[in-house]
Amino acid sequence: MSKLQIVCGAGPVGWTVARQLADRGHRVRVLTRSSSGPDHPLVERVRTDVSDPDALTAAFGDDTVTAVYLCIHGSAYRAETWERELPAAERAVLDAAGKAGAVVVFPESLYSYSEPDRVMREDSPRNATAGKRGVRTRLLAERAAHTTPTVSVVASDYFGPRALNAHAGERMVPTILAGRAPRVLGSADVPHSFTYVPDLAAAMIAAAGTPAVWNTVVHAPTAPAVTQREMVAAFAAAAGVPVPKVGTIPAWLLRGGGLVNRDVRELAEMLYQFTDPFVMDSRRSEHELGVTATPLPTAAAETVRWWREREAAAA
Repeated sequence: MSKLQIVCGAGPVGWTVARQLADRGHRVRVLTRSSSGPDHPLVERVRTDVSDPDALTAAFGDDTVTAVYLCIHGSAYRAETWERELPAAERAVLDAAGKAGAVVVFPESLYSYSEPDRVMREDSPRNATAGKRGVRTRLLAERAAHTTPTVSVVASDYFGPRALNAHAGERMVPTILAGRAPRVLGSADVPHSFTYVPDLAAAMIAAAGTPAVWNTVVHAPTAPAVTQREMVAAFAAAAGVPVPKVGTIPAWLLRGGGLVNRDVRELAEMLYQFTDPFVMDSRRSEHELGVTATPLPTAAAETVRWWREREAAAA
């Protein structure tokens, strides 16, 4: 039996984890409902519903699985959808990984942090109870209670190649490249942490190989917080285009829209992240994992390059 690493999900995080593992010489099996994932000789893409225990057993096969990276998300950005879909799927994967003797690594958000007005560190309280924030708190608790070893790697709003549906993704970069003025949520001038997707993936891989951090929460390497206006300027500099004016979508407009539109209401729930400072500190985890954050100019340049290649391919 050969050693294998399994990645569940092929969104920007799962895809990047799988690619980084394969580039390092690991054999990888990507499990998705669509058979998607990176095209690489060491990557096997398998159509699987990871919430189905029998399907997972078949997907794991007789290989020696060393780590499972669970990079799935709910089918809708809603608390009840997450509550309905995610706990069962996580239990199924944890059970299967436990039988295989593998650690499970999760990408995690800052949603559960109950004092977001302070700099969020690994030992900050994670006791949020309402809405989507409460779902993340309960998921963390269920992981901690399971017998399978886990690591939750926390990131802030991410950006980078393949990060489409993100505040610093399709809502920002293509607009800058087109010479138009982007509009950002809340305030353009409060500090906000942004995590580069390749840094998150690298931290997840490092966590899987560091038993000392198993059964803990660690932080993905994240560069010093910047304002959304500074993020726009970084992308413009990387693209070699003039820095555009930055407009805002005010909080009152989103909250008002949320009264009549469910999707807007779900977005408005998280407005506190953009109306006030929202800052995470990853220095302790960087030391424990031996990883560092990519400097913003480098990360912005790679992000712009990917977007331009994507637009050229589409054209």
